[in-house]
Amino acid sequence: MKRLLAPENRDVLIALASSRSLLAFDFDGTLAPLVDDRDGAVMRPRTAALFAQVCVRYPCAVISGRRRADVTARLGGAAVKYVVGNHGLEPGAGLATFARDAASARTLLEHALAGVAGVDIEDKRFSLALHYRRSDTKRSTRAAILRAIALLTVPLRVVPGKLVVNVVPMHAPNKGDALLHLLAEEGAPRALFVGDDVTDEDIFDLDQPDRLVTARIGASTASRAMYYLRNQAEIDVLLAALIALRTASFAHGMSAAKLG
Repeated sequence: MKRLLAPENRDVLIALASSRSLLAFDFDGTLAPLVDDRDGAVMRPRTAALFAQVCVRYPCAVISGRRRADVTARLGGAAVKYVVGNHGLEPGAGLATFARDAASARTLLEHALAGVAGVDIEDKRFSLALHYRRSDTKRSTRAAILRAIALLTVPLRVVPGKLVVNVVPMHAPNKGDALLHLLAEEGAPRALFVGDDVTDEDIFDLDQPDRLVTARIGASTASRAMYYLRNQAEIDVLLAALIALRTASFAHGMSAAKLG
């Protein structure tokens, strides 16, 4: 894993800026810092300003585990072309079935975990997130969550995260499926995706070296991402670089037709 912002990797950013690339980002932990209260997650003012400028210059997507309406409301009015929620499944087909399965699972999980302190079940209509950040015994609480999930009769997929266990419909599209769909929809020759969590490995695992540049917030030997940013604050440096390089590409005569 290489540092994306290192001088020797500048050509990677230049290639993105000099063609009709799709830029895609996770939200929590990527565009916005991680916070204990998920309802308080917001982009820093500078990040929001830079992101709005990037969205004017590139086709952009946000692919989040949050509900689509939730994450859209946190984007500060930026002209984001594509917003995908619920780990890649929203919008999409089969939502009525996904909603029914999630509701059934929630009822069973609430009963099974009623006596476990520190568990917060987030209902995202088409999927569930079982948060245990507030637990004083995180390891045992996570184990209790996994035992409860194993009792479910509804076919669901477990997606681990940072102090959260996500439960999504078994056959629902994941973040990787969503990004490939957006690439085809946009007709873009390449894409950049930046994420921070285990749920983003569905994109990092894609074998698209000529079409996809992937970057993780924080280096990790366990991740399949190609590159990393040192920390979440470096998203501002990346966004500023993408703006400057795009402006330079226009200055050197890149046609508007090429950019679409």
